[in-house]
Amino acid sequence: MMRHELLQQIDDPQQVWDMIVIGGGATGLGTAVDAAARGYRTLLLEQRDFASGTSSRSTKLIHGGLRYLQQGNLALVRESLHERGLLMRNAPHLVHNLSFIVPLYDWWEGPFYGAGLKLYDLLAGRLGLGPSRYVSREDTLKMIPAIEPACLRGGIIYHDGQFDDARMAVSLTRTLEDLGGVPLNYLEVTALEKSAGLTAGVIARDSEIGREYHLRARVVINATGVYSDAIRRLDDPAAEGIITPSQGIHLVLERSFLGGESAIMVPHTDDGRVLFAVPWYGRVLIGTTDTSVTDISAEPLPLAEEIDFLLTHAGRYLARHPQRGDILSVFAGLRPLIGGNGHGETASLSRDHAVLVSRSGLVTVTGGKWTTYRKMAQDAVDQAEIVAGLAARPSITGQLHIHGWQETIENGPWGVYGSDTAQLTELAGQEPAGNGLLHPRLPYRVCQVSWAVRHEYARSVEDVLARRTRALFLDAAASMEAAPGVARLMALELGCDDGWQKRQVSDFLKLARGYLPV
Repeated sequence: MMRHELLQQIDDPQQVWDMIVIGGGATGLGTAVDAAARGYRTLLLEQRDFASGTSSRSTKLIHGGLRYLQQGNLALVRESLHERGLLMRNAPHLVHNLSFIVPLYDWWEGPFYGAGLKLYDLLAGRLGLGPSRYVSREDTLKMIPAIEPACLRGGIIYHDGQFDDARMAVSLTRTLEDLGGVPLNYLEVTALEKSAGLTAGVIARDSEIGREYHLRARVVINATGVYSDAIRRLDDPAAEGIITPSQGIHLVLERSFLGGESAIMVPHTDDGRVLFAVPWYGRVLIGTTDTSVTDISAEPLPLAEEIDFLLTHAGRYLARHPQRGDILSVFAGLRPLIGGNGHGETASLSRDHAVLVSRSGLVTVTGGKWTTYRKMAQDAVDQAEIVAGLAARPSITGQLHIHGWQETIENGPWGVYGSDTAQLTELAGQEPAGNGLLHPRLPYRVCQVSWAVRHEYARSVEDVLARRTRALFLDAAASMEAAPGVARLMALELGCDDGWQKRQVSDFLKLARGYLPV
């Protein structure tokens, strides 16, 4: 459904939604899908584009979290591994099994890390992806030809899930619409409406045309990640902050820096985090960092010292030491870590996420990670039912297929479209140059732009090049060169003029420069 058709569904100011969800990232989309799947009239509002923040800037892994295993948080690891298994079943077009190698350079690393990974296997249970095992030096070099060979003793192989975070968000958005929910991007919530002191709806502004909507709901759910405190303060200006943001960055390099089809996982870096070198769409993704920040920005910028940190650590484990000039793209994201206690609010706490209810009935769900988004959503909707006075209905998302699911998975460049691949292929044959490349250094086709506008809510060049495709993340310079052509294609679809095209290209070029290393 096109955006104007979705907007028509919120035209009546008298209608009352069962649940309004604020936030179009992983948690908000998951929450809206869970609510709609239970049969509730559900509206989701996102101030920018779906997954435009943290949810498109992850390490692209669906995993149990070996760092939590190191910390002894077995309950969280078990929950995450369970959710990983459910996602592999419910979104096989988006999540796949990826082998990881822990390289061994000291004698003690084999038994130490081997024992930990056997526990990881055990916690996964029936939903495991394959047993971990020791591999020889020779086999390690075959699996990762570009690993640093000096002093290498061997490796330990284990398995986790890999996905495309922004494409998962798009598929969840379409799942929400399939279930009868209404997802709207570029609708910013500017105020909460109250009735007898209780939250009864929101005021939202369409950033494209400036129209304001007064929207009523039985319950409002705040799922805005690092912006959670801002929404909580629309409810209560004196609300104590609960979010302590942390910045993580990733570097994207040519695939030749890694070689093979397996990833590298280094269990312990100088700052105590794990380091990943992950094959992704013909590139290699290096991450991540953990930097405390005070400012919450829609476009956080990588710090020079963060880039140096990753280059230094990657150089220890890759035979070819990457330099700044080798970086194709560098991106930053903010984690919504829970750092306060939400004084004055009742709380249902997991070890990595929280569901809070304010005195006025605003439900806030925050923290967590992509892997556990479904469980977070279930917890949030369970609480929202109580606040709204709705009869409890069980969550069904543990067995719900995500849009695009199909039994036979295509491994080609359009595999993430799943069951939509046939329609996309048909579109490619109908459009002039529909099967032509957007850019010779990018794996994307002309028809994907039209598809993104018609079926995936794309409204800007950034939406297409950053999230409907991952061009900006794979090669920032190439995406900049592709921007004018994308703007022309979008203008035809949206009925926009030359002035719109020029503004779109200018805005995108300004944004994309931040993805080039400083």
